Amino acid sequence: MELSVEQAAELRELVNSRDVSADMAMRARIVLWSGEGRRRKDIAELLGVSLPMVDRWKTRYAERGLAGLEGEQPGGPREQVLARVRARVIALTRMSPPDDTGLSHWSTRELAKYLKRAENITVSWHYIARIWREENLKPHRSGTFKISKDPAFAAKVADVIGLYLAPPGGAVVLSIDEKTQIQALDRTQPVLPVAFAASEKRTADYIRHGTTNLFAALNVTTGEVLGECKPTRNGADFLAFLKKAVKPHADKDIHVVLDNLSTHTTPEVKAWLAKNPRVHFHFTPIGSSWLNQIEIWFGILTRQSIRRGTFSSVNVLIKQIRDYINSWNENAKPFTWTATAGEVLAKVRLVATNVKKLVNNNSN
Repeated sequence: MELSVEQAAELRELVNSRDVSADMAMRARIVLWSGEGRRRKDIAELLGVSLPMVDRWKTRYAERGLAGLEGEQPGGPREQVLARVRARVIALTRMSPPDDTGLSHWSTRELAKYLKRAENITVSWHYIARIWREENLKPHRSGTFKISKDPAFAAKVADVIGLYLAPPGGAVVLSIDEKTQIQALDRTQPVLPVAFAASEKRTADYIRHGTTNLFAALNVTTGEVLGECKPTRNGADFLAFLKKAVKPHADKDIHVVLDNLSTHTTPEVKAWLAKNPRVHFHFTPIGSSWLNQIEIWFGILTRQSIRRGTFSSVNVLIKQIRDYINSWNENAKPFTWTATAGEVLAKVRLVATNVKKLVNNNSN
């Protein structure tokens, strides 16, 4: 028998659920294995059941779906919510809402409404919320991804991660990048500070007072950050900051991790590198700035200092960034990089395969 992706997902939920009986899980496994192409004889031997039993539950599932697997339990108390309903809730949660709903993602209330309207299943949104907590399902959250098309992707990943996991002895590894166009936003009315039982409040509208560009270098070994704000961002600005970043380590080999911006490979930068053979550039793959550890620090800076800040001028913004860097360096700790190059490449291959399948399915 053939199973749809949705049917297989529901059956797997029953097989792995802690809330169904062993008999129910066994019946679901019979149907699931049958749908995967296993022979009825093999299924019977693996589960220790008879051939007629395998045929019975396959037939009942074909006739009645999950309801056919529940069997008869005369005289016993009924479950308040059937196991098949729970499996259905979990299966739907792990899929995008049908196109005709107009929904981009499920909420507990919208899923409860859909089950009632489309499948005549009545459950409360509280019940759905409990299942989501138990199964750690968070359909309201979303992420982003980008698959690099760099032909040297694997080699660059191995090169950069190799520096993180096994830096050359006695060498310094610096992660350098620029956070551009940081806005000095000022609120139109004073911010209401945190008070007892009340959170900080600010107006939704704001005034722009200009922008600045932050050049930063993270010492991968110590976690210390060197930062400098500049009004412009060009090759000359980058080279000036690079000289400042490497100066404290002039007596050592210096490995610099950075992305593929054109300002990093100007003729002036290349000429300076030729005169400073102890400085080595290591470029992240195109479209893969996430591999640069300074990007992690930029995210922390944004969340902890900039995003909720109120700045009456660019100078006020720059001062806050400097203060944050000084505070960070007082107790600097390096990031612990754990992913190996092999793990990263395997995950990227999996995403690429899933995207290819999605594109092929949509084109059919």
